[in-house]
Amino acid sequence: MPAVKRILIIEDERPLAEAVGFSLEREGFQVDIALDGESGWRKCREGGYDLVLLDLMLPGMDGMEICRRLRRESDVPVIMLTAKDSEVDKVLGLEMGADDYVTKPFNMRELTARVKAVLRRWAGERQEKGDRLLRAGDIELDRERHEVRVGGRVVEMPLMEYRLLELFLRHPGKALPREYLISQVWEGDYFGQSKTLEVHVRRLREKIEPDPSRPSRIVTVRGVGYRFEAGGDGS
Repeated sequence: MPAVKRILIIEDERPLAEAVGFSLEREGFQVDIALDGESGWRKCREGGYDLVLLDLMLPGMDGMEICRRLRRESDVPVIMLTAKDSEVDKVLGLEMGADDYVTKPFNMRELTARVKAVLRRWAGERQEKGDRLLRAGDIELDRERHEVRVGGRVVEMPLMEYRLLELFLRHPGKALPREYLISQVWEGDYFGQSKTLEVHVRRLREKIEPDPSRPSRIVTVRGVGYRFEAGGDGS
């Protein structure tokens, strides 16, 4: 059986949020609701959602800021909900990374159809890119092109650093022992001390860390090895 899709609604109008949530639950979705920007962003950071319905005008942190932050850490689909109907607002939302844009008032059937369409498109893109692209935040490794981008900028990377990064991206959040990293990166042909590994990790940090002197992405796990934090941004 396919997994139930989880949708997060970030909308400060409680009656509207609950009405949208009820409609989506009737279609078989699992729904969570946040009524302000800060709590919505916290739920986004917790992850696990397949789509976010995001109001543009929110108390505290607005929808544009949430979308901007979310795009730095995730490719989860975002549909903007707003009372504004100007082309400027629409373009801004899409430029920030929103996948679609629905203007209030809207028909529930239309919204549900948009949600399903975005999820289908996203699933297709994920399947197409899954074997080729590895992503975490603003880091993207393209296995087909043998290319790494950080913040949209191509970063030159020697083979061993590239292999290390690929391993980290494939195992986010897991403590990887030094011995494992050495055996995988050097394909079992390297039996030297871990000092060489440390040198390559240091050089890799210089290329992907916001502040290499205070690593937030490749974190040292004392007595074990290293752990890659997908959401580490140095902030």
